[in-house]
Amino acid sequence: MTEPLLSIKGVSAFYGSIAALKGIDVEIMPGEIVTIIGANGAGKSTLMMTICGNPQAREGSIIFEGRDITDLPTYEIMRMKIAQSPEGRRIFPRMTVFENLQMGAATAEGGDFRNDLARVYSLFPILEQRSTQRGGTLSGGEQQMLAIGRALMSRPRLLLLDEPSLGLAPLIVRQIFSAIRDLNQREKLTIFLVEQNAFHALKLAHRGYVMVNGRIALQGTGRELLERPEVRSAYLEGGR
Repeated sequence: MTEPLLSIKGVSAFYGSIAALKGIDVEIMPGEIVTIIGANGAGKSTLMMTICGNPQAREGSIIFEGRDITDLPTYEIMRMKIAQSPEGRRIFPRMTVFENLQMGAATAEGGDFRNDLARVYSLFPILEQRSTQRGGTLSGGEQQMLAIGRALMSRPRLLLLDEPSLGLAPLIVRQIFSAIRDLNQREKLTIFLVEQNAFHALKLAHRGYVMVNGRIALQGTGRELLERPEVRSAYLEGGR
């Protein structure tokens, strides 16, 4: 039986005395796209950050490829083939597109930089056109593509995407989600997606979880959750 690539069991995390995560259980199998949906403040981004060690889980365990990473510092976790494209993109605005991608490759062991760069440019051709342009001068959609490309340069086994569609025009959102689908289908890359756009996320994902007030309220396949009346009424813009 295949073991989960990532297993989160009973994880609680706090900001000071405030519990942001309350006994979270999530599993991600190799080759899956798994999404977490939920309202603002539900704890989705906190879960993503807790996987990366900041904040660290106060209770429970996080197991990646059979290794307990719960108490590891962030820099060690990032060396274990986990890469994150964080909420708000957080690119290096004064560096060029090319330099941002170089920074992403810093933890790639045994990588082929030219091939990895060609892979990102193939996925997002606009980045090649903008390669000498400073990141801070890119459009929001281009910055999101750069954030994902930078994460891919580290050759991750698990890609964490935090709100990749946030604030983007519908055409760019479709391009981003198409790229995520291609990465999963062509390269079998495992992807954990935190997303407010529940309709796109659940259409794309193999499985999904609904988070409410720091807890997992529902789980199922993407299709199952799309068909749940409570999900449709709460997250799918009036039952779209």
